[in-house]
Amino acid sequence: MGNPFFDRPILNSPYDYPTCHWELDNTGQPTQKIIETRRNAQFVTPIPKPKKQKGAPKQSEIPFDDGKGLSTEDQRYAHTAIINGVRQEVDRWRRDPDPNHWRVTPETARLLQHWRHHPFSSLRPFFCQIEAVETAIWLTEVAPRIGKAG
Repeated sequence: MGNPFFDRPILNSPYDYPTCHWELDNTGQPTQKIIETRRNAQFVTPIPKPKKQKGAPKQSEIPFDDGKGLSTEDQRYAHTAIINGVRQEVDRWRRDPDPNHWRVTPETARLLQHWRHHPFSSLRPFFCQIEAVETAIWLTEVAPRIGKAG
C-alpha cells in the first residue's frame, strides 16, 4: 500500500485559490489527513523521519543576534503572523466584487478585472503570481487608505 501524501502530494490547481492541504504534525511529518482550508504560512523544513531516534528531537532556534546582546527571545519577529494577517486582508479585499470598493486607481482596477475575469486561451497566470501582485497592490494602494487596519 502506498503513502497518500507521496502518491498525490499536490492537491490544488496552480490556477485557483488553494482549498485544501495535507496536515503536518509538530515535527513536519505528514499525518495522511487532508484539511479543507488553505494552509497558513509557516516555515517547515522537510526532514525525513529518522529510522532510529532516542528521545524527542529538540532543535533550538538561533535568534538573529550578532552576539552583541541586541536581540532577545521576547523581541523575536513574528513574520508568519504578519504574512497570515496580510493574506487574510488581501483575501477579504479580493472577495469584494465591486471595483468601486477596491480603493485603487482606475488603471489598477482595469488590470485586476482583466486578471480575474479574462478567458485566457493559452498562457494563463498562476494564482500565486496574481496573488503576489494583488498583495503588492493592496500594500501600496489599499492599506494606506484604510487606516489602522492597513
